[in-house]
Amino acid sequence: MSTYSWAVIGAGPAGIAAVGRLLDHGIPGPEITWIDPEFGAGDLGAKWRAVPSNTQVGLFLDYLNASASFGFGQAPRFELSTIDPEQTCPLRVVADPLVWVSRQLCDQVTPVRTTAKELWLADRHWTVHTDHGEIAAKNVILAVGSVPKKLSYPGLEEIPIETALDPAKLERVALDGARVAVFGSSHSAMIALPNLLSTPVQRVTNFYRSPLKYAVYLQDWILFDDTGLKGQAARWARENIDGTYPQRLDRCLVTGPEFGERLQQCSHVVYTVGFERRRLPLTPQWGPLNYDASNGILAPGLFGIGIAFPEYRTNPLGSGEYRVGLYKFMQLLDDALPLWLRYST
Repeated sequence: MSTYSWAVIGAGPAGIAAVGRLLDHGIPGPEITWIDPEFGAGDLGAKWRAVPSNTQVGLFLDYLNASASFGFGQAPRFELSTIDPEQTCPLRVVADPLVWVSRQLCDQVTPVRTTAKELWLADRHWTVHTDHGEIAAKNVILAVGSVPKKLSYPGLEEIPIETALDPAKLERVALDGARVAVFGSSHSAMIALPNLLSTPVQRVTNFYRSPLKYAVYLQDWILFDDTGLKGQAARWARENIDGTYPQRLDRCLVTGPEFGERLQQCSHVVYTVGFERRRLPLTPQWGPLNYDASNGILAPGLFGIGIAFPEYRTNPLGSGEYRVGLYKFMQLLDDALPLWLRYST
């Protein structure tokens, strides 16, 4: 069984940031193992390439240039670098440099293409049980990502969210004459709705719980940064939801008296109701573990980062949000990693 100082589980944007920052803090590459089945920039690279981002290009570039270990200054010229930093872009434009950075990091550490199944702490070491055997590490960082939440309305044919957000995939679904229910009013919903309306559906009904919320760009911070609509989704919503509904689109409050009747009229459904943490490696000693949302600590030598373990931060007006985004993951590491280095097993 190989033994390392650090094991990072997950190779999406948060896992990439964690490996880069460990190297930046002087942890020797041979003392770091990186566990992931693909090393393809996680779900961002595998599922969401066609999705318009809600993050400005400049913040993606800040993330890529934040870690010296990424070596992004020596990277080939990616499309991302040609776009106005204040504009947004499709996530495929971000995925390509992330995959390139992953390859640079894999050359510096020990990558293991497998899935972590269980964690066990003994003798001040974690044992990571994987499909390919056991790995020992003094410290473990979980960057496992999240999966879309779903509701349960039997009798409706579900269109997976990754299909609804990708026009190329959506056009392969037989939707002629379909009546599609879309639950949610998030960024994803405001991308799925126009995608569906570009197909031969008969009608799309958006089921919602509350008014839309838009991000507000202030001098040095953003109100509703992580809960408000931005970019292409915000522009479409202002014109077509808070403006004039397009033909074949209507909306229904889920607590309203017409909800049941309107839902019965639908043949298909898309759930854009948020994400939940991907199933973690089991920790039989304690069962499910809570994390400290201010610093990502789960247990001695066990830490969480990324969309599965978002940081909670209060804004200047006193309200708070869970922070999700590539550069936000890097900012949390800047604050938390010095603490993690002292809180190891």
